Amino acid sequence: MKACALEVKGLSIKFGDFTAVDDVSFCVNKGEIFGFLGANGAGKTTTIRMLCGLLTPTSGSATVGGLGFSDGGKGIKHIVGYMSQKFTLYNDLTVGENLDFAAGLRKLAPAYAKKRRAELFELTGFDRPLSTMVASLPGGIKQELALCAAMLHDPEIIFLDEPTSGVSPASRARFWALIRKVTALGKTVIVTTHYMDEAEQCGRIALMRTGRLIALGSPDELKASAFPGPMAELDFKGPAPAEFLEGLEKAPGLLELSPHGMRWHAAFADKAALAAALAGLPAAASHNLIKPSLEDVFIRLVEGAER
Repeated sequence: MKACALEVKGLSIKFGDFTAVDDVSFCVNKGEIFGFLGANGAGKTTTIRMLCGLLTPTSGSATVGGLGFSDGGKGIKHIVGYMSQKFTLYNDLTVGENLDFAAGLRKLAPAYAKKRRAELFELTGFDRPLSTMVASLPGGIKQELALCAAMLHDPEIIFLDEPTSGVSPASRARFWALIRKVTALGKTVIVTTHYMDEAEQCGRIALMRTGRLIALGSPDELKASAFPGPMAELDFKGPAPAEFLEGLEKAPGLLELSPHGMRWHAAFADKAALAAALAGLPAAASHNLIKPSLEDVFIRLVEGAER
């Protein structure tokens, strides 16, 4: 068995009568890219903030890098790096001033902070002068600089809360290449994202809904669990006939039916159910067998449960 960098057992937190995170348990392996996936309000950010020692759990337990919350999370804060949803550096300061400020908050010796800054600039490929105003940097470069600030104290575990929100696709791809570099150094990365293509790059994914963990596994494991039978993509060459869809929704063995652009995805319990349900497919329509995506998993497990 792989060693756990982080272990959570029955973790919950309440704010008054509202339960934001409800009885969550999981383990993150050392050196793993572990993803949290869920809609807004699912409890992803609140879970991360507890594990960073920023919020105190109402019940349950967690160890982060072997440390618990008995000291109020003070020890944990020394071994984790946290990059929040919004850009956390100061636009009206220079690159150097921002990193000096981050080093001061961590009480890092100036010589050590300078050494770490050089190492992180080499890792990220950051080559702008220290005198550059942060406000003048492109969004993707700002996020990379924010990661440098979060890793300045050389943490074992890095929490990234929607780190690529609002940046270009090219910048997102560059940032994820950087995440893989970080884990290659032996670091553990926990990341939240709304992008399904990013979630596909995680070793394992925790799928959350209304504060509860509803599925956990690798992308392939989640797809196989949610869709044990075949899936077909239906193309009606135009608007889908309402009568056919109404009949299909009642077909025996149908697991999920959802629109994807101008096409529809229909998942079935087995091949026999697929064949029987599509026997009456309109003559102008066509279908292809496809593999489910994480978007299909999300629609079935999260949106389907809400429906």
